[in-house]
Amino acid sequence: MAKKPAKAPTKTAAVKRSSPAKATTSVDRIEKASLQALKTLESLGIEQQLQQDIEWCLGSYRHDRNPAGLFEMTERALPVLIAAKERKAKGVTTKLIGDIEKALQDK
Repeated sequence: MAKKPAKAPTKTAAVKRSSPAKATTSVDRIEKASLQALKTLESLGIEQQLQQDIEWCLGSYRHDRNPAGLFEMTERALPVLIAAKERKAKGVTTKLIGDIEKALQDK
């Protein structure tokens, strides 16, 4: 039995693929800002109830993908972190405050 020549692959339309580092969405920013706020509050050892609320909202967001609680808790954390920055608390940077404010603008 003679071998048949292999068929040449047909050309298909090129598919645009996004780069591995996809664009950051507002939800990605608020999740990241919430995590940063939580870590900073934990390192400062302040606002235990707010820390627990942020942790709960992060878990809830990961379950149902509804960022409403993250926005609310991050809004509550912002004045606390600004006050800590004014007291010269270590770990509260201008960049952190700016990142949180930027994430909250996307609301």
